[in-house]
Amino acid sequence: MPDVKKRNKKKIIVLSVIGVLVITFIVLAILGTKKEEVIIVQTEFVKKRDITQTVTATGKIEPEFKVVITPEVSGEIVYLPVKEGQRVRKGDILLKIKQDQYLAQRDRAVANLSSARSNLTIQRIQLQKIEADYNRVRELFSKGLSSEAELEAIKAQFETAKAQVQSAESTVQQMEAMVKEANENLAKTIITSPMDGVVSQLNVKLGERVLGTGFTQGSNLMTVADLTKMVAVVDVDENDVVLVSIGDTARVKVDAFPGKIFSGVVYEIGNTAKAKGLGTQEEVVNFEVKIRILNSDVELKPGMSCNVEIMTETRKNVLAVPIQSVTIRGLEKEKKDEKTPEEDIVSVESKKEEKDTKNLEGVFIVKDGKAKFVKVKTGISDDTYIEIISGLKGDEEVVTGSYRAISRELKDGSRVRVENKKSGTSSKS
Repeated sequence: MPDVKKRNKKKIIVLSVIGVLVITFIVLAILGTKKEEVIIVQTEFVKKRDITQTVTATGKIEPEFKVVITPEVSGEIVYLPVKEGQRVRKGDILLKIKQDQYLAQRDRAVANLSSARSNLTIQRIQLQKIEADYNRVRELFSKGLSSEAELEAIKAQFETAKAQVQSAESTVQQMEAMVKEANENLAKTIITSPMDGVVSQLNVKLGERVLGTGFTQGSNLMTVADLTKMVAVVDVDENDVVLVSIGDTARVKVDAFPGKIFSGVVYEIGNTAKAKGLGTQEEVVNFEVKIRILNSDVELKPGMSCNVEIMTETRKNVLAVPIQSVTIRGLEKEKKDEKTPEEDIVSVESKKEEKDTKNLEGVFIVKDGKAKFVKVKTGISDDTYIEIISGLKGDEEVVTGSYRAISRELKDGSRVRVENKKSGTSSKS
């Protein structure tokens, strides 16, 4: 019996100890859940900087001045003295088109003009004879020696002769115009360079037949360009083109010259949109912008790919924070969750105020170990920093990371611990 009592006593002691441990663990767990979470963040002090807003775009290098050569007459190319890449001067012969049919047209027009002039001479002689007869009959009629019928008959002949002379004169003018046109067509068989430049593109060969502009748009024979003055022709997104102005400076990077940056200036902004994928989810609307490249010390060729950064605006010595520090906080939902049923009945004015403060743009600053949300008004930005117009005074310790902390985790009053990896320091607050 004493052994049984002793075993029961031990069992009670063991169960009591286990119960105490369980209760202790439960209490610790409850206390642990109530412990305030500490969010690890990175920070940076607000300073004044120079901010340059840029717009990026891609495009091609093209000559500023170029002329696409198309023939005005059709025929076979019988003379082609130039090659692609050859330098030419204004007035140099670029090609000749076979002239046989145009010579024949000119000769035929000249013959028709000669015939018309001969006919005009004959009509004028006949008019002079009939005019003399008309004057004689009219004089006889005045003396009563000729009848009125004879006078009317000769007058009709005279008027007819005058009309025939006028018709012959018109025919001569028409034939002269045809000769002029035939000579112009003949001259158009020889095509000369309209400017000093380089044959940057040659699309035809000797012996090839070409169509003149009388047939649709004509054949594209070649392109003559001034390669000493090159431009970057880029497509700028519709949301960015409103920021670009004539005279903005730009940095141009050409894929063919890695590591080299060309300076340029915007001199033309397109007014007509260039849409791609119209009516689809991939629809893109761009505007063409031309940038004149300044003082290039290398030979740029038409068609080279390029990337440009257009400096649209610069502000010096302004407060700035890293772009990722600026976040949006929607306060309307939080306020709605805290309301009692009685507070849901609000006036129109109150609703309007809540709508105005629905989304606040701001940053989190660290003060006394806690994050504080500060509403700010932003200005222009570059690739790294954004201008702060109002809300900060400078030297505040603003949260720069992590992205998850800034965009989701941090709230006004959250406890934080600063760990700035760049400086290699870690501080606990």
